[in-house]
Parts: sequence; C-alpha cells; structure tokens
Amino acid sequence: MEEKETGGKSMYLELFWTFFKLGLFTIGGGMAMIPLMQGIIVDQKHWMDEEEIVDCIAVSQGLPGVIAINMATYIGHYKKGLPGALIATFGVVLPSFCIIIAVVEILHGVGDNQYVNGALAGIKAAATGLIAYSAYKVGRQVLKNAFAWVLAIGSFAAIAYFGFNAVYAILAGIVLGLLYEAVKTRKNGRAGEEQ
Repeated sequence: MEEKETGGKSMYLELFWTFFKLGLFTIGGGMAMIPLMQGIIVDQKHWMDEEEIVDCIAVSQGLPGVIAINMATYIGHYKKGLPGALIATFGVVLPSFCIIIAVVEILHGVGDNQYVNGALAGIKAAATGLIAYSAYKVGRQVLKNAFAWVLAIGSFAAIAYFGFNAVYAILAGIVLGLLYEAVKTRKNGRAGEEQ
C-alpha cells in the first residue's frame, strides 16, 4: 500500500525525484552535495531536523563508499525502509552514471582541448568552494565545546600533516569521545553526591 503525500505524489516518487535532482545538478561529488542536501532535507522537505542530519552525515562519512550515496541510502531508509533506501540510492546514482558515459564518449576526442581543460579547472575550483562551505556548516553544528574543537583540529593535523589513515582518526575519535563522556559523567556524579 503506497502512502500518498504532498499533492498525490507517493513518498517513493518524492525520494527518487529529490535525489535524482541532487545527483544531476550537484558538481563536485558527495562532500559538495552536503549543504544542498541539508537545505533540501531539513529546510524544504522537513524529513529530518538539524540533529538527525548531522547524525546522518557522521554515519555516512564513517562508512565505506561515497558519502552522497550513503546519505541517500540512509535518508531513504529513514523515510520508507529498504524500498526507500533502494529508490533514493538509484535516484542519486542514475544521473552520474548517464553523465559519465556521455562525458567519456565526448572527451575521448577532445581531451587535449584548452577550453575543455579550462572548464574542468573552473569546475574543480567551484567544487572546492562547496566542500569548504560544507565543512564550515557542519563544523558550526557539531563543534560546540573545547573537546570537540581539540579533537577536530587534532584529527585534521594527524591526517593532513602526518599522513594518518582517516579510519584510524575516526576510531580514535570514537575511543576519545567515549572516554570523555565517561569522565564527564563520573565528574557530574561526584558533584551531585557532594551536594
């Protein structure tokens, strides 16, 4: 039985069309897609709130694979279970699949063209800006105390300057976060007993 929503459209069609448009019009890959996804999923569709989308980003980034596909799968599952996950994932992948096939066919003959190379350089610059904006927006939502700032800066330094694998940084963040919460809980418990 299909659930009808928003003017007769099924939620499945809504999931497919939303993620199809995101996949079609977002240049720069998954990280560049995050601010657009946040705006659509949280502000326009109201499918999730700010805390839920941050959790979605964290889980999607921590899993193997492309973050845009992981987020589409997560949000599709959140809304409509396994069928929703499959439909949202198919929606976000389909435009890229078709465009890559077309681009490979076109660029095969014009790969050394200076105009094509200039256009690609412009796309790279725009994608870098979108990724920086995404990092700023997510950081503003997540970095709420000194511990979070220290952990973020330490992780960045370990990965960027010392060549640590991002998986180890994530695992270290989990362990340090659990230790931090345990110490904080114990400290708050003692303060409560003293009063």
